[in-house]
Amino acid sequence: MGAEVEYVALRELQMAGCVECNACRRTGVCRVQDDFQGLFAQLLECDRLIYATPIFFMAVCSQAKVAIDRCQCLWSRKYVLKQPLLPDGPRDRRGMVIAVGGTKSQKMFECVRLTFKYYFDVLEMAPGAELFVNQVDAKGEVLQHPTAMADALRLGRELVAGPDPSSQGAAT
Repeated sequence: MGAEVEYVALRELQMAGCVECNACRRTGVCRVQDDFQGLFAQLLECDRLIYATPIFFMAVCSQAKVAIDRCQCLWSRKYVLKQPLLPDGPRDRRGMVIAVGGTKSQKMFECVRLTFKYYFDVLEMAPGAELFVNQVDAKGEVLQHPTAMADALRLGRELVAGPDPSSQGAAT
């Protein structure tokens, strides 16, 4: 079992938010030219995707939200223009989300779960495991969590190999 992994730090990309010009409704492509075009190509090329985000005000971080919103062009391609998303046809694609937040409440992850359900649908990815870790507020604090790193490793392996029927993800 193995995989080629590429780490993309969204905070290092220069991406504008969706300007809702609706050009993508005619072309299936975002007309705003910035670093999103490279990310766009990677999103279509990859077979597995793991999004990791801190939670701010019960939602994904702003960089993740910008990237997700800019995929409106994919939504338009798929649902408005009825064009295939992937040039070579459907294939086994799966996504996973990891989110950490500082409060004790598990409710902070409800919005994230719903956002990624629909985001992965547009990307034609089966939603894989999700790892939500609460009471993690400071940088590096997740390393002190009793199970988070082991859970992330296990779920990442499952994402590559396929899920173990006895395991349905983790929420801590």
